[in-house]
Amino acid sequence: MPNKVKKRHLLDYSIFIPYLILSIVGLIMVYSSTSALQVMKGFSPTSFVINQVAFWVVGLVAMFFIYKMKTSVFQNRSFIMFAIAVITVMVLAVRIPGIGKEINGARGWIEIGGFSMQPAEYLKIMVVWYLSYILARRQKTINGGMDQFKQAAGRPLMLVFVLIALVAIQPDFGNAAILTLITIVMVLASGINYMYTYLVGGLGILGSITAIQLLIMSKGKIFPARYQYVFKNPFLDERNLGHQLANSYYAISNGGWFGKGLGNSVQKKGFLPEAHTDFIFAITLEELGIIGGLAILGLLMFMIARIILVGVRSKKPFNSLMCIGIGTMLLIQVFINVGGITGIIPLTGITFPFLSQGGNSLLIISIAVAFVLNISADETRQKLENEYYLSLEQNQ
Repeated sequence: MPNKVKKRHLLDYSIFIPYLILSIVGLIMVYSSTSALQVMKGFSPTSFVINQVAFWVVGLVAMFFIYKMKTSVFQNRSFIMFAIAVITVMVLAVRIPGIGKEINGARGWIEIGGFSMQPAEYLKIMVVWYLSYILARRQKTINGGMDQFKQAAGRPLMLVFVLIALVAIQPDFGNAAILTLITIVMVLASGINYMYTYLVGGLGILGSITAIQLLIMSKGKIFPARYQYVFKNPFLDERNLGHQLANSYYAISNGGWFGKGLGNSVQKKGFLPEAHTDFIFAITLEELGIIGGLAILGLLMFMIARIILVGVRSKKPFNSLMCIGIGTMLLIQVFINVGGITGIIPLTGITFPFLSQGGNSLLIISIAVAFVLNISADETRQKLENEYYLSLEQNQ
């Protein structure tokens, strides 16, 4: 009987085990990338990693409770509206003096009693959750055409884009770009006519190329960013705007194929700013080499592919959109971070999932993976029940 199957037996290990491995590798790399500088400054070498471990433990506890919930709870209108209201207040609160905190030129943090949090990180999973609920609930209307789509999802999308605009004016263009791309992918996956997919995809590619060319030609004047325009050749201004990217190249070059060994990075000792956050993958390549970096990327891509596959195979629209949105969120973040540190696209200050120091990011990833694990278990149970009742009918 399907009812006798416990939920713990339905855990998707093809997602959970990569999550555990990547989390542990991330903790190791946070310690490796921060300990040397902490010692040089006279602080405890374990302070950053202890903070990261604390957030990971909270994430695991949250994962346990989310996995135990019924998926119907995730579609409770009152619960979702309360959550979107809370995140809206958080995004607005960053502008309040004494609460909002500025880091690296962006006023995107809230600090209360020594605890810091970045609302943009929480907004990512909230956008996925909110749009999954709205778009799944109005499937019949959405399938009717663009006019019906506007009627069904116009106002919710306006709210989402207002929140994205609030993130952009912090300014935090990196997270604003991620949120925009997540929204576009979820709209395209909602069931609208496939012709709009081609149209929006083509316009997105054209717009991205145009934006990058504008950054190059403006030399930082059109968009007031610190180092975007030198991303093609950071050595043109190595001591100033190209400093971070040039040292990222040095780190990658130093590592070679097999790396200098765990803990032996040179660039993390003050040469490469933000070595433990934005550029931690460059430090990983320096210590573990291209082979180690590709292994981490391969495992991460495998997990993302599995998450998206759960969404593609899901029978329920909400489950499908949630998984596709979460997989997209992780995939875009990886692409923007790796693209930035290798000079493929301009630097945006986006962290690398799992590896970068940042408790908020790790907590949100844990919550996102918990959603997927719960959905995967729900879909598997539904499949088992269908097969069971089908076998009963065939035997009668």
